[in-house]
Amino acid sequence: MGRFEGRVAVITGAARGIGFGTAQRFSEEGAAVAVLDLDEAAAKDAASRLPGQAVGIGADVADKASVDAAVERLVAELGGVHVLVNNAGITRDNLLFKMSEADWDLVVGVHLRGAFLTTQAVQRHFVEQRYGKIVNLSSVSALGNRGQANYSAAKMGVQGLTRTLGIELGPFGINVNAVAPGFVATEMTDATAARLKLDVDEFRRLNAEHNPVKRVGEPADIAAAVCFLASDEASYVTGQTLYVDGGATLG
Repeated sequence: MGRFEGRVAVITGAARGIGFGTAQRFSEEGAAVAVLDLDEAAAKDAASRLPGQAVGIGADVADKASVDAAVERLVAELGGVHVLVNNAGITRDNLLFKMSEADWDLVVGVHLRGAFLTTQAVQRHFVEQRYGKIVNLSSVSALGNRGQANYSAAKMGVQGLTRTLGIELGPFGINVNAVAPGFVATEMTDATAARLKLDVDEFRRLNAEHNPVKRVGEPADIAAAVCFLASDEASYVTGQTLYVDGGATLG
């Protein structure tokens, strides 16, 4: 029996990349999975490729009505909700003097407002059943990264949100933690390589040189950490941020 048999996990931004890798791991370990993504067609396609019971639902995590409707739908279709992974994210990188208000608002809206709204929607169910696991995706960029003032601020905000929710929700049987990935090989980082006019393989090699294990991360690396924090094995862990970065932040 898998760790998540009888559990329902919802992962935002799960049509691809880290989100899909995480959805796949939950599904392999017995969870029924709700794949949430802005693109409903992509969400449904991703859900169809999971080995277990899954649904794909379109939702804009920065819009309260959209989030509330998505959570109501997944609870109706899958019979409940026990795990939330706030993974949805975008980048709009630029130096401060070039960054538009729209790009600031969009990035902070998806990452931070999105985590707030989705957590608020599921915690009603978690409090009632006195059980729930929330894992938020932060980033090593929370520690500061040139050209990412919006993304860095949002990802550090996620860590503050995580700590506060750990305090507020702990008495109701709810654990809240965060994972902060380092460089992970995904479509998002490949797009960064293209923007910098670098070959993808060369971009990955250069990033691998910046950590002690000398390789880039894969979605499966992040999924493993997320699933641990969402499991009952981590029931005494809350309010924490786990850096999964090959040791890049050690130096």
